[in-house]
Amino acid sequence: MKVVVDGEEREVGLREAWKYLGDERWKVEARRAELDYFFRTHRFCGSCGAEMCQASEISVKCPVCDREDFPSLSPAILVLVKRGDEALLVHARNFSRSVYALVAGFVETGENLEECVRREVKEETSLDVKNIRYFASQSWPFPSQLMVAFTADYAGGEIRFADGELTSGGWFQRENPPELPTLPSLSRRLIDSWLRGEV
Repeated sequence: MKVVVDGEEREVGLREAWKYLGDERWKVEARRAELDYFFRTHRFCGSCGAEMCQASEISVKCPVCDREDFPSLSPAILVLVKRGDEALLVHARNFSRSVYALVAGFVETGENLEECVRREVKEETSLDVKNIRYFASQSWPFPSQLMVAFTADYAGGEIRFADGELTSGGWFQRENPPELPTLPSLSRRLIDSWLRGEV
């Protein structure tokens, strides 16, 4: 998308655009990007294969079998695991920079959010957690996710990166954090709350 930077128009990605647009305008652009993705990827009916028609601002409908589709969200959790004054921060294999963030993963069919938190932490780090508490949620249109953030307390185990999604990580203190993800990510907002001693 195009934004004005130092008086000049420049093309930036949606995530970087937040720095120039602010929260409210970014939410509008993020919603637009998510709906554009939905309409691009739902051109044909999943039941009969006919070409879909736009039925509303947020839906498409099949003119042959009347199936109507709406955007689907993929819920995902992220969790800040605390051990005393330390927090677990990790580097994922798919990160393009050397940032450390939070354990995260998609909710699987049949599990609730708290079960997902426990499973993802166990799968990715071999650690057990307890006292899972909700922090906040965020629409994350990359392309259609709903991020749900939690804090949890360390309950046992030694860090082992078991499933190959993480390349490194460890326990960090507030005084010496590693490079962190950028705003407006919910991961950064939760880490910032921890750094300020709020969670």
